[in-house]
Amino acid sequence: MKNKYIDLIQQTYDFPQEGFDVQDNQLLFNDVPLMDIIKQYGTPLKITYLPKISQNIQKAKRWFNVAIAKSDYKGSYHYCYCTKSSHFEFVLSEVLKNDVHLETSSAFDLNLIEALYDAGQFQKDNYIICNGFKRQLYIDNISMMLEKGFVNTLPVLDSKKEFDLLDMNIQSKCKVGIRIAAEEEPRFEFYTSRLGIRYNDIVPFYNEKIKNNPKFELKMLHFFINTGINDTAYYWNELAKCVNIYCKLKKICPELDSLNIGGGFPIKNSLSFDYDYEYMAEEIVSQIKQICNKEGVEEPNIFTEFGSFTVGEASAALFSVLQQKRQNDRELWNMIDSSFITTLPDTWGINQQFITLAINHWDHEYERVFLGGITCDSQDYYNSESHLNAVFLPKIASDKYPGEDFEDMQYIGLFNTGAYQEALAGYGGIQHCMTPAPKHIIIYRDEDGEICTKLFAKEQSYKSMLKILGY
Repeated sequence: MKNKYIDLIQQTYDFPQEGFDVQDNQLLFNDVPLMDIIKQYGTPLKITYLPKISQNIQKAKRWFNVAIAKSDYKGSYHYCYCTKSSHFEFVLSEVLKNDVHLETSSAFDLNLIEALYDAGQFQKDNYIICNGFKRQLYIDNISMMLEKGFVNTLPVLDSKKEFDLLDMNIQSKCKVGIRIAAEEEPRFEFYTSRLGIRYNDIVPFYNEKIKNNPKFELKMLHFFINTGINDTAYYWNELAKCVNIYCKLKKICPELDSLNIGGGFPIKNSLSFDYDYEYMAEEIVSQIKQICNKEGVEEPNIFTEFGSFTVGEASAALFSVLQQKRQNDRELWNMIDSSFITTLPDTWGINQQFITLAINHWDHEYERVFLGGITCDSQDYYNSESHLNAVFLPKIASDKYPGEDFEDMQYIGLFNTGAYQEALAGYGGIQHCMTPAPKHIIIYRDEDGEICTKLFAKEQSYKSMLKILGY
């Protein structure tokens, strides 16, 4: 009977697969032996494998450029990284090696871009797509960037009133975009997005405010689908509506030449994940071209804003199982040496599922377990891997306390955690129950392709927390 953990994984999924493999009953993540990392740094541990960021950017650029070539599409493709997904310097440094542009969400993003420019990593002619609701400081920083020569700083209007603020505060020439208030999916709590300007208001607003204002030039129409780019009737319907509005505007606004299809590609949240990226890129390009040709309008340049897709699959959180508790006849709780609430807030905030795998003991029998964090909060748990509705891990020997020896300890990882988790958890701040934030390790490869590691941040200390609290 095949009842080992490795048998379960291989029978349930197509395994090994890109990013995941097993050697000597231990897990490799992007060919990185995780037990070696744990042996060197201990747990709990956050890791980021930098080469994965560039790999995903280059994949997306290739998919869209091939689609453009196949369709004889007249516009060009521009990849933008959403800084809100992860603001870390090591992330942006890797991102900007790939000739991409940036999308911002708030005022301080522009100060961050200034620092990248000073470090020689960002050019003044790169696009800066300024999304989000714009308070005065954000408007001031947009004006500052334009005055300093960042000529492609492009504020996307989230409301009609924002244009008046821009007009009052910006003295130089300025390209702008308009965000469409897309309709949300039928299952969503609200019918229409709170973001952007209504479809029916866009053309009248352009004629009234932008058309005859010599300072401003409408260059981009932007639409964002909260659930991302997916092969659904809902997505294709929203894309078609957006392109039709683009065509209508283009006929009265010759300088309009770009369409921003925000929303982003999904990332793998299960080993059973199946998504045809090439098909989606080709279909997007094809549908935009068809509608534009039908309307007699030249195809727009295509901008995408990929945040999670860029950085999500580069990171993981690694834990030790401190103890196993049997609470009743059916529930086995594996208690980890950290907190899900503080390290992976999406697991309880939006019930996000991450790929969950054992790092060692793949030759042990498996059992169904619940994963518990160490805070005294009933919500600090994780009990479901996408597709399986459960977590299965190697059995822990009942006659040993799982901390007696490095080899006896059970280690687990939650993978593809690189987007949003540090920002939502409040990196460097107060953690729930004063649980320290774990170490963060950067993994990269040298010129010879050898694996190298660097400690980015130590485990949070009590002194840093007490200082924040005023002690």
